[in-house]
Amino acid sequence: MAEEKDKKKKVVKPRAESPKAEAAASKKAATAKKADTAKSGKAVTKPKKTGKPAEAVTAEKAAETKAVAPEKPVTQKAKKVSKKSGDYVPRLKVYYNEKVIPFMIDKFSYANPNMVPKIGKISINSRVSTARDEVKDLESVVDDITVVAGQKAVVTRAKKAIANFKIRQGDPVGATVTIRGRRMYEFLDRMISIAIPRVRDFNGLREKSFDGFGNYSFGVKEQIIFPEIDYDKVDKIRGMDITIVTTASTDEEGYELLKSLGMPFRNIETAETGN
Repeated sequence: MAEEKDKKKKVVKPRAESPKAEAAASKKAATAKKADTAKSGKAVTKPKKTGKPAEAVTAEKAAETKAVAPEKPVTQKAKKVSKKSGDYVPRLKVYYNEKVIPFMIDKFSYANPNMVPKIGKISINSRVSTARDEVKDLESVVDDITVVAGQKAVVTRAKKAIANFKIRQGDPVGATVTIRGRRMYEFLDRMISIAIPRVRDFNGLREKSFDGFGNYSFGVKEQIIFPEIDYDKVDKIRGMDITIVTTASTDEEGYELLKSLGMPFRNIETAETGN
């Protein structure tokens, strides 16, 4: 009978304490801990003040984190940006810096390497007599110059009306492009090394085609001397006018600059630069 009475008894569960009671209990425990510490004679340690401003401390932490963190792998997009930023230097520009500049300094006794003349830009243009009537001819010229220069050519239009040539103001007359920097050096290198040697019966460029200020102009009778142009797609043989603008103040300086870069002038002698 006693066992049955025990089973009938309800199991009483302990009541959960309220949040206020828990907070009071934790506060009481913290106070007791401080009192024990004070009795034992041990002082509570506080973080030392370094005397450095918060910005310096933040910078040091950032430097430590950066040193510990592994370097991020270079992505394909980052490689393209680094190439555009100037990592690649054309071969002819390297030759100019290493060979031409010392040669020009010895030749003209410049006081400063910055006084040595250099190439500023190259202009390529072609005139199309049938540009107004035949749109395909104009498009072909634009495409040829674009392929050769590596930069999109623009259509040139007549500034004045000329009755003898049946040209009105604003009519398309040809195409032109001006290249600078890396494209300029690459074009000049291809022209000197590949294109000009392919000219039939070539006897050298005229050294008297300077304009008096160190700029040189010459004409090309056939655009097919450039290897970039597909001969099978050429509908008509056309010529081009090429102008090399330099920073030289005299024709003699411009001549020596282009000759040392490898321009094949008539009666040219081997330059002392080893070219």
